[in-house]
Amino acid sequence: MKYITFALAKGRLAKKTLEMLETIGITCEEMKDKDSRKLIFVNEELKLRFFLAKATDVPTYVEYGAADIGVVGKDTILEEGRKMYEVLDLGIGKCKMCVAGPKEAKGLLSHGELIRVATKYPNIAKDYFYHKKHQTVEIIMLNGSIELAPIVGLSEVIVDIVETGSTLRENGLVVLEDICPLSARMVVNQVSMKMEDERITKIIHELKQVIN
Repeated sequence: MKYITFALAKGRLAKKTLEMLETIGITCEEMKDKDSRKLIFVNEELKLRFFLAKATDVPTYVEYGAADIGVVGKDTILEEGRKMYEVLDLGIGKCKMCVAGPKEAKGLLSHGELIRVATKYPNIAKDYFYHKKHQTVEIIMLNGSIELAPIVGLSEVIVDIVETGSTLRENGLVVLEDICPLSARMVVNQVSMKMEDERITKIIHELKQVIN
């Protein structure tokens, strides 16, 4: 029997995903050893393999078939735009993608003015402003502390993930528009879905029972 390989986004998401998999009898004892320096972890009995990857790399591993199944945030799926099947909303890591800024910037969004938008998610921002709002904007790519951009005058608004909104509030910013809800999703390689349909569908079905 062929191994089915999981690529999990490192951090909290991987931990919660493993806890969820354990409820349907999928375990990987090797991954519980915090001192282990292994890169690939195996459950020999179930013929499953697991590895941890940077979230933005998970869709790449899945699209190219290096992993059959991946678990990653919806934000990464939208931003990367890879060819794969999104098969299940795991309902963990819930938050939302928003346009935020000082409340005075609200008018700039409703009047369709040319504005600058700072973000770590240029593809999501472009899709939202160009295709949904039909507003011409200049996208400024940043890699961290996005909230700083409107405060120092680099941009009028930002597009970023908002979980509790506390960072925005502490910096005098507010959510101006919601773009989409986000959570962890299971994704599957398109060829694997055909070749290992029975085993993968069983995992999806059992996880659905846990979520519901």
